[in-house]
Amino acid sequence: MASSKRTENQEIVLQGIGVSPGVVVAPAFLLTTDAIPLIKHEITPEDVPGEIARLEKAVIETRRQIKAIQKDLLRRAAASDASILDAHLMVLDDKMFIEEVIRQIGERLINAEPIIRDVADQYAAVLASLDDEYLRERVVDVKDVARRLLRNLLGATGSALTELSQRHIVVAEDLAPSETASLRKEVVCGFATDLGSPTSHSAVMARALEIPAVVGLGDVSRRVMTGDQLLIDGNKGLVIIRPTPQRLAQYGKVAEQRRLVEQRLAALRQQPAETRDGHRIVLSANVERVDEVEAVQQYGAEGVGLFRSEYLYLSRNRVVGEDEQAQAYTDVATRLKPAPVIIRTLDLGGDKFLHDAAFHRETNPFLGCRSIRLSLMYPEHFKMQLRAILRASVTGNVKLMYPMVANAGEVLRANELLEQAKADLSARGVPFDKDIEAGVMIEIPSAALTADVLAEHVKFFSLGTNDLIQYTLAVDRKNERVAYLYEPTHPAVLKLIKMTIDAAHRHGIWVGLCGEMASQPLLTALLLGLGVDELSMAPSAVPLVKDAVRAVTMTRARELAELALTCKNGADVLGYCRKLTSEVAPELLELV
Repeated sequence: MASSKRTENQEIVLQGIGVSPGVVVAPAFLLTTDAIPLIKHEITPEDVPGEIARLEKAVIETRRQIKAIQKDLLRRAAASDASILDAHLMVLDDKMFIEEVIRQIGERLINAEPIIRDVADQYAAVLASLDDEYLRERVVDVKDVARRLLRNLLGATGSALTELSQRHIVVAEDLAPSETASLRKEVVCGFATDLGSPTSHSAVMARALEIPAVVGLGDVSRRVMTGDQLLIDGNKGLVIIRPTPQRLAQYGKVAEQRRLVEQRLAALRQQPAETRDGHRIVLSANVERVDEVEAVQQYGAEGVGLFRSEYLYLSRNRVVGEDEQAQAYTDVATRLKPAPVIIRTLDLGGDKFLHDAAFHRETNPFLGCRSIRLSLMYPEHFKMQLRAILRASVTGNVKLMYPMVANAGEVLRANELLEQAKADLSARGVPFDKDIEAGVMIEIPSAALTADVLAEHVKFFSLGTNDLIQYTLAVDRKNERVAYLYEPTHPAVLKLIKMTIDAAHRHGIWVGLCGEMASQPLLTALLLGLGVDELSMAPSAVPLVKDAVRAVTMTRARELAELALTCKNGADVLGYCRKLTSEVAPELLELV
């Protein structure tokens, strides 16, 4: 009906938030809200056991489906992305949730379907009313699980997405986490949603699966019909409905320019990360799986600046033994030797949990017992990991670092346990690198402010800017309502980075940076000018950053940093960064 009220060739341009880069043109597939018809009917007391059995069967099938999605996702993305669905499993494992459904079946004497809907709505309403942002964000997980439970109770088949057989751009009001995790690039070449932010689950999954995406469009689902031709520009956050031939020709030229730039970037693999006036910087990779070593080599990274060891635990959902850890670390170190491999000790807590009593939920997990705090609370577990890292260090290229250090006392205690782990191995006659270098991650303002003190006890610093920014600015970067306040170029953040780098250099130690700032070519010159010695990022980001390094001189980089440190707001800093990039490497602006 809507098609008769519009001009068929009318082009509409919508501005949203580009959350996953890339340009794609394809027909739209409008994914409408999955309205599951629920019929309420009365049951007798004798029917209650049978109804509970139906519920239990649906719970088992739902758990199987979620785990299957996770397993499939582990093959296509990183363990950190697959762990997004852990919250769904926690809902299913929540005894209060399931027991409340069972109680109401017996009390109200009606079938399970409407009760699941009611209980899920009650839980969602309670979570949405809480002050704790982490718990409020679980509303989407509860609703997603309830929807899947209902479909299984009703014997419904998979969602409409599973029935797509040709390439489409999916348009929806929003995508549930399990829906996004199920997207396959073969048939879904992009998506656009009314809701969402750069830190929403759908955005995280789009980047992990390398699917161009634009979110936060407001009403795209009401403007598009299935079959409409769409153009998505994930770089600029544009969705163009029914693009004109002139628009398509324009994007064709841009696409050709990008292809040529990307060919040139591919040729940089063997080139050094060196500025035009001869200053070298190390470009490393962030990894979490052994099989990512190939990507490290493919994109020309100079080793691993951050091995996220906790994903050995998260991918298995259990504590991993010393032998198994040592084997994983050794595999990575051996394959990359002589390039360095820096292993971060467990960074559990915050938003990364095991289904284990030792890793229980907290009211405010990001300010709770996480990372080095958790390791020091369980010294025997910590020493087991330290022994595993030490055993891998026999390759000669392994370093380790402690996450989320807040004070020198934590470093001293961690180093003490490291010496005990060395003594354990010596007593067993197991070889290791006795001079292994230990560093700390600077992720908390207190660590940056006392960097001079910390530098006396370690061999290097690694700036974890993701947490440093959110702790400095009191902003949860995964909270859609305040994500706009998450500002890497905020003057306070830049001053803490500069303070850390200067303290390290005064003590003769080097400084790396492994947060998302490292992967942003617009900020490369700024970070060079601030004095960072190493940048560590997703392997695929290395060529772009290397191009940015090779396009600038250290003189220009230092001038930019000096100017940035005088700015009163982050927007001005970003503007200066963009201006310098447009002068020295304008081709990068089309790719970032």
